[in-house]
Amino acid sequence: MATVAEKWVKVLDDVGVRYVFGIPSGPWVEYMEALRNSNVQFVLVSNETSGAFMADVCGRLTGIPGACYGTFGPGALNLASGVGGALLDRSPLLAFTHEMPEAMLGRTTQMGIDHQAIYRPITKWTTRLEADHVEKTLLRAAHVATSEAPGPVHIGLPSDIGTKRANEEIFQPDPSQLSDLPDPDLLDHLCSKFEAVRKPFLVAGLTAVRSDVQSLVLKIAEQQGIPVVLTPMAKGLVPENHPSYAGVLFHALSDQVAKTHCQADLVIGVGYDPVELNYEDWLPDAPLIHIDTKPADLDRSRFNLECDIVGELQPALERLAGLPPQDNDWDLNALAERRGRMFEALNSQQQTFGPTAAVNILRERFPDDGILTVDVGAHLHLIGQAWRTPDPRSLLMTNGWSSMGFGIPAAIAAKLCLPDRPVCCVVGDGGFLMMVGEMATAKRLGVGVVFVLFTDHSLELIRIKQERKNCPAYGTPLHGEGYESADTFFGVPVMKAHDEGSYREALDQAFADGGPVIIEAFVDPAEYGELVLKGDR
Repeated sequence: MATVAEKWVKVLDDVGVRYVFGIPSGPWVEYMEALRNSNVQFVLVSNETSGAFMADVCGRLTGIPGACYGTFGPGALNLASGVGGALLDRSPLLAFTHEMPEAMLGRTTQMGIDHQAIYRPITKWTTRLEADHVEKTLLRAAHVATSEAPGPVHIGLPSDIGTKRANEEIFQPDPSQLSDLPDPDLLDHLCSKFEAVRKPFLVAGLTAVRSDVQSLVLKIAEQQGIPVVLTPMAKGLVPENHPSYAGVLFHALSDQVAKTHCQADLVIGVGYDPVELNYEDWLPDAPLIHIDTKPADLDRSRFNLECDIVGELQPALERLAGLPPQDNDWDLNALAERRGRMFEALNSQQQTFGPTAAVNILRERFPDDGILTVDVGAHLHLIGQAWRTPDPRSLLMTNGWSSMGFGIPAAIAAKLCLPDRPVCCVVGDGGFLMMVGEMATAKRLGVGVVFVLFTDHSLELIRIKQERKNCPAYGTPLHGEGYESADTFFGVPVMKAHDEGSYREALDQAFADGGPVIIEAFVDPAEYGELVLKGDR
């Protein structure tokens, strides 16, 4: 009979998990030994939060739950920050932590806290593993993690069961449940309402990406000649040069995007997940039709929810796609002019080397099949609007959770999952300081990632908010006087760029060499103030 640790690894292998990210502890030794002799690789990280972010990205890119581990107490709490990211960014993930054995539950002991209580609000399900139910528990966890909407599951590993014999199980997984289909009467209402208005438009969100409805969204937009607005994590669903493309909510120059959606007399939310941005933050004075796997989250005392179509997205979109072209009052030429002015404003408008130039030059030199990961900060708002995104899964960000520190571990995980694709990370100096330890991980693994570090010496997004409230820049400068850049971080070389010319040269060399390598771009942040945090109305 296999031990619990051995059976645990076998089930993960059967599910398709290929990496477990974390930092080991004493009780983890048996699990590491089982991993060493399997197809599943243990990846040592510099902190557990990084491990959970890496597992999140593995889940996003493969559809198979990513896996991560943290030990008692501090390890579990460090892990929890990244697990929360998987919950609000809708990524399938299995989080494992060691817990006290049954006899010590509730006792006062070193590192002893209630992991079940900690993880309950940040997971879809939390439980403890038992020797009698290893396969049943893990298979159920994988099913819960990948079911709509995807998210994390936490499984506590009692510290005394790893070497115990796992009992044989006669376990048959639950038969696949039929997907939920929306109410046919609501689909009729959707079509009749669409035909009755003059300026309908679509807003597509994160669920639309998971549901692979891009072709239907494009067909409706083209057939009806109506605009489409995207949420940040849906960027790439509609090409930026498409006649119906109107921009991205919440990110740079969102006030310009608002000039389109404020005209609407009907809003159709396609896979719109308010975890990115609540409807109320931008919705015009027009009825809303919500099409998603989850009911609309809306203040109905202020806004008109015309129709809440819950279930698979395809049936509703197929009905809309089947309508003949309708006359409407949208002026797509005017939309094209607004779009052109917006992208022109996202080009460098200053003589010094700024973030817009750094983003645009990177886009010129980065292959279309590459994956860009972006950390949280002012640069994310810029990239979220300006970056040409061929596919939604080629631009990885956190917007539901929005934790600084995401970009670096996300890039490492993306390269592990898709080693043949170019991977680049853009990170501000605030996020870099949080995760610089993962340069050791990148070097040890030999991942060919180019890390582009925007150094502006400040938490710029917060500094701008201070400025707009007439507050001085207090608590936001990152570096003291006489800052000097390093030549390497844990063996990863640093190439320095102070202007556009040296930046272009560094990018060309970095992409040719393969990495890991850091390009430290010293950017003047002055232009951020005119581009970000502009509002969505």
